[in-house]
Amino acid sequence: MTLPFAAEAAACREAQLAWSRRPVAERLKPIRELRHLLVERAEEIIATVGAEIGRPPVEVIASELLPTAAAMKFLATRAESILKPRAVSWRPLWLMGSRDTVHRRPWGIVGVIGTWNYPIFLNVVQIAHALAAGNGVLWKPSEMAPRTADLTSSLFRAAGVPEGLLQTLPATREGGAQLAEAEVDHVVFTGSDRVGRKLAARLGERLIPSTLELSGIDAMFVLDDADVTLAARTAWFGLTLNRGQTCIAVRRIFVHRSRLAEFQSVLMPLVEAAPPMRLANGIEVRPTVSLDPAAERPVCREASFSPMAAIVPYDSIDTALSLAAAIPFGLSASIFSRDTERAKRLAERIPSGSVIVNDALASTAHPGTPFGGRGASGWGVTQGPEGLLAMTDPQVVTVRKGSFRPHVDDAVKPDPATIPLLRGLLTASHGRGLGAKLRGAFEMIRGVRRRT
Repeated sequence: MTLPFAAEAAACREAQLAWSRRPVAERLKPIRELRHLLVERAEEIIATVGAEIGRPPVEVIASELLPTAAAMKFLATRAESILKPRAVSWRPLWLMGSRDTVHRRPWGIVGVIGTWNYPIFLNVVQIAHALAAGNGVLWKPSEMAPRTADLTSSLFRAAGVPEGLLQTLPATREGGAQLAEAEVDHVVFTGSDRVGRKLAARLGERLIPSTLELSGIDAMFVLDDADVTLAARTAWFGLTLNRGQTCIAVRRIFVHRSRLAEFQSVLMPLVEAAPPMRLANGIEVRPTVSLDPAAERPVCREASFSPMAAIVPYDSIDTALSLAAAIPFGLSASIFSRDTERAKRLAERIPSGSVIVNDALASTAHPGTPFGGRGASGWGVTQGPEGLLAMTDPQVVTVRKGSFRPHVDDAVKPDPATIPLLRGLLTASHGRGLGAKLRGAFEMIRGVRRRT
């Protein structure tokens, strides 16, 4: 049976073999060029994204171009040191004479199933990380942003990515499922948890590793000592950025009951005065904030891609954390408090991929930090050193000098003295206290003498 995208995978595999042999510094040349092209073709990008999914210029510049260019700069300046082989300096006594080096080898072909809500930033960064690590890429763009996908492909070509290395597949809805059946070595998917579960199941059957960035129902915690005005204005930003079509949008706002009225007095006028917002599917909606909803209400439990959130008052932070933990998603969260040490201690108790103190959303685009979720929000990370390393598979290369191989000798000709030698080595290396270690050393020496 012919696998989907067989011709594209074959061409990509051939190009990738040559690409992976290039030094990292050489693989970064297209990344550097792409960074400059984002500036030089900014107006074209702004116009295309705006026409296709309705994002205004200010959002395209702030949440697409700036973070993408920063991510390219991060790769250009840091990727070589992140990917360089790592010598392992420490070794146990029984491996004396060995020299171990950990190399980061590319997976081979990385399948990227792209998204539409941030069509430049999310797609370009994932593709660039895969290429910098030495992989080839089969990219299935979203069917909702095909023109932006064509533009993105042209940017990579203009940047000097070799022919065949990046294969842009048809932007169709069924293309994602087909890519899961293709000859790929790793898959990166950004999308809903519903689709992510199906994809993970199929990839698991094929033993293909994956990075899944899935849905979120992100929580904001407004503590009793918070700057409530800042918190409310930030909640509005987190609710309406990209018209709520953001996986890390603010959805659940836990406000200490003593500050509830003040918080509502700032946020609700913004909600009530807001005009309808047109979503990418053409539907117009008004921003909606529910007050004190029951915990089982859909707004508190189901991922949505629209400007909708809920305010949940609480009396103790333990109650707020318990309500938040009842939801299996864990992509990002935010905490508002004038006491940053208190906020950082609270962050330890929140099971999410990132926690932001006194802000929301913006800092998750930092090119030097990983981004990913927990629970129903997926696994693995993109961005930062961790995201780059996720595009590789570690390989240990061990070189052993000399000819002393007691384990080999004992396999060829068993020696009873091996047992006290090994017992002495165990005690000398790991016994409790100096006395035990000395007794182990003497036993090990006696074992060596018996063998010789």
